[in-house]
Amino acid sequence: MTGARAAVEGTSTEERHRISTPASTIGPWLPEGELGNALAEGLAGVEAELTAAVGSEHPFVREAAGHLMAAGGKRFRPMLALLSAQLGDARAPQVTRAAVVCELTHLATLYHDDVMDEAAVRRGAPSANSRWSNSIAILTGDLLFARASNLLADLGPEAVRIQAQTFERLVTGQIRETVGPQPGADPVTHHLGVLADKTGSLVATSARFGASFAGVDESLVAALTAFGEEVGVAFQISDDLLDILSEGGASGKLPGTDLREGIATLPALFVLADDDPADARLRELVSAPVTDDADHAEALALLRASNGLARAAEVLGQYADRARARLDGVPPGEVRDALSALCDYVVTRTS
Repeated sequence: MTGARAAVEGTSTEERHRISTPASTIGPWLPEGELGNALAEGLAGVEAELTAAVGSEHPFVREAAGHLMAAGGKRFRPMLALLSAQLGDARAPQVTRAAVVCELTHLATLYHDDVMDEAAVRRGAPSANSRWSNSIAILTGDLLFARASNLLADLGPEAVRIQAQTFERLVTGQIRETVGPQPGADPVTHHLGVLADKTGSLVATSARFGASFAGVDESLVAALTAFGEEVGVAFQISDDLLDILSEGGASGKLPGTDLREGIATLPALFVLADDDPADARLRELVSAPVTDDADHAEALALLRASNGLARAAEVLGQYADRARARLDGVPPGEVRDALSALCDYVVTRTS
């Protein structure tokens, strides 16, 4: 960590500003006042630690490692860690470090995901693989995993074990997504399991780490961990709906990117599973990557009006409700209110 900080301090003022300026947003689901101020302060600390963690004495390595961090993001995982920590000693030094570990892990997976998906854009900027190459993107993701592991070593063997189990689920989810459901398996059930592994697991660990290192009671840690998994899946479903519904790239990527890449998200899976004659043309379109511009526009319009989209929105609401139910054991107060508001936010967010 010391070497990374030194490397960042050795950069130009302009580059340091580009890398370290917080691009996160607290979000409309959090209250103003003391809690909002505490979380903003905590996020600033996370951002500083992230800046140090992506630093390097080698200019190109520093640029590649800081590429996606500089592109922005909501810092959803560290925010949940910081919010969970508010139920205990939120100023415990391990809380910030654990939050940084979770965000670094998330960033690393994005580099790898973009290679897997052959994505050209990430967070409104060229993806690392399109800007440089697949090899650079993969190696940069590996570098960030290494930096996360280095920080994790200071948090103790139990934290290392939890992170290893989380990483196993992340990789398992990616493998399951790549190979698809087994013959006879329900594609929707398979997809939701993939989301739980690829997204829910790390969000759950973020809540778990924040609460654990703040000294929160174990029963409450378990409830917050379960909350994190449910709300994490909901957040991913809402991302997938935004890919269909957003206009002009408000979600950070061009609308219908998943359609172009042949990624069957929940709305498309519902359409493919339905034998409604009215959706015959849509099923034909979404059964393969939609690369033709006219076909893409048609598919997007049909999908926006489809029953599959409505059913996916219902599933999103169900996950949000399940997450909210996990809060029954959380003491009443601002933190519980904020977590409940997060459940509403994932259903209604527009970016």
